[in-house]
Amino acid sequence: MKIIVALGNPGNKYEKSRHNAGWFFLDNLLKNATWQEEKKFKALIYKDANTFYVKPLTYMNLSGESVRKILDFYGLIPKRLGLFTKKEQDLSEILTVVHDDLDLDFGKIKVIKNSRSAGHHGIDSIIKHLKTKNFTRIKIGIKNEFLKKHIPPEKFVLQNFSQQEQEMLKDLFSKFQTKNPLI
Repeated sequence: MKIIVALGNPGNKYEKSRHNAGWFFLDNLLKNATWQEEKKFKALIYKDANTFYVKPLTYMNLSGESVRKILDFYGLIPKRLGLFTKKEQDLSEILTVVHDDLDLDFGKIKVIKNSRSAGHHGIDSIIKHLKTKNFTRIKIGIKNEFLKKHIPPEKFVLQNFSQQEQEMLKDLFSKFQTKNPLI
């Protein structure tokens, strides 16, 4: 089983925001998906034969709560000494997290494994709850010149993508999927 988690914030207010680049990624790749709310996971879920797609409903900075509940439910977190979770376990073949990246230029996608959060609070939360940074990440660049000159990062990530940027992202995601099939 593989789990692909797309980070974002729930609600219409955030639907097209830069911080929801992960949700936008999955929505574009799974165009016909019917997402179901799973309260026990605090997430929207879509399943196919081998993959579990997840959009946490916990808001970005608490994403680790939802991810941990899912991995625990499916017994994907090895335990050691009874209740204690083994630290720094390798989840890179099981877990992929898709998220926005403020340090990566708009239009770029980078796949990494076993990396620190670089200040991304959603990733911080996942690392904290899983006790490991050893999982796969798909980072979607959202940085542009406007950010550098005019707006604090915490406000920039909550601004909506322009219509032109949304179209560019759709094309970027399709090309990425062709080279790196997730679905």
